[in-house]
Amino acid sequence: MKCLVVGHITRDVILHGGARTERVGGGAYYSAIAATRFCDVEILTSIGKDIPRGWLESLSERGIKLHISPSPTSTVYELRYFDDGRRNLRLLSCATSIDTVPEGRYDVVIINPVAGEITPKLLEELKEKAEFLALDVQGFIRRKKPGKVESKEIDASRLKGADVLHADVSELGHLKNFDPSDVDVLLVSSGPESGKAYLHGIPYRYYPLKIDVKESTGAGDVFLAAFTGFHRSCSFIQAVKRANAFTALFLKYRNLGFCMTDVSELAAKVRVERA
Repeated sequence: MKCLVVGHITRDVILHGGARTERVGGGAYYSAIAATRFCDVEILTSIGKDIPRGWLESLSERGIKLHISPSPTSTVYELRYFDDGRRNLRLLSCATSIDTVPEGRYDVVIINPVAGEITPKLLEELKEKAEFLALDVQGFIRRKKPGKVESKEIDASRLKGADVLHADVSELGHLKNFDPSDVDVLLVSSGPESGKAYLHGIPYRYYPLKIDVKESTGAGDVFLAAFTGFHRSCSFIQAVKRANAFTALFLKYRNLGFCMTDVSELAAKVRVERA
């Protein structure tokens, strides 16, 4: 199976206490590394020369093929973490919108933007490339101006028809002209709290596994990619359970070194019920 993940790979500046570190990030990055457990993965992104070559080489070492649109700068976020688990997110710079599309079609296209890099024209072109289309809301509703990250309302009618759409519960109110039945599956996560999953507009509630994690960055992106991978071969409810278990193991270890047997065993502990 061939998958294209679309969105900005970011340079994340992490501030915690008196320490400052930098690492690769972005929804497309986390979705792509999770998707490698299910299929062959390519990333379509726009970055500048400020992204370290080693970060890109690490993706290639995972078997991920990169399609890069050059940009004067990359998208850079500052993430300031506090001891109680809270974080502040600021946009420091933004890469240009992605403007090229690879040739051919894909079994799966996951569109996971972070800073408005998906233009309406590009979205329509990508829809034509996908047998199965998964979307994440966050980058469609974020404003592109530097500073504290702010969200805006959007006309969500252009997101209709997706096979899977993921949003955080705080993001859902920014979607206008939208109903859960407009997509095949709507996933609404709420961090460690119970979330909702809609199948053809019918709501189910799921209860994430309670695990002690130091950091939740990338959780929604991994959840989206994992659900997409499982949903291609499992029932809806099984896909919700397994995607929750897969995400919990990623958050516990901050890597994908676990085996699918562990996922299946943990999935049995995830509760899903009609809402």
